[in-house]
Amino acid sequence: MKRIFGLAPVLRARKAQEDAARGAVNLSRAEIRDAQALVKRRNLQLVGAEAPSEGTARAMVASLVARQSLAASLFDAQRMVTDAEEVERERVAILADAAKRRRAVEMMAERHAELVRAHDLRTDQATLDELATTSKARNAARGLTDGS
Repeated sequence: MKRIFGLAPVLRARKAQEDAARGAVNLSRAEIRDAQALVKRRNLQLVGAEAPSEGTARAMVASLVARQSLAASLFDAQRMVTDAEEVERERVAILADAAKRRRAVEMMAERHAELVRAHDLRTDQATLDELATTSKARNAARGLTDGS
């Protein structure tokens, strides 16, 4: 029986694909954290930029425009979080698929190893049986008994 598992290169490739997918998921999670931190900063900026209660009309309008800009920036940051979470879900699905494909090849490798072990056991047993039979025949030819 062939001792070397023929799909070993495929298994290595599947492991590499799974590792790459895991790296992509980790990158997505970092992007989510970064986007969430941006949302927090934008929210703090918006809260800190309250409209002045007194001043010229021009200053009040400028303050309101600045708050609108901050609000739009906050909205964009929240959209970045949503988009990053969607990308992460897609990448987690890709990772799960890669893990499933790797596991399928691993299971084939395990079955192959078991078949090799079983073949080796049968071969060893056949060799032992042959030795015992040959020894018995040799002893019978010499006129010796095995003591039974």
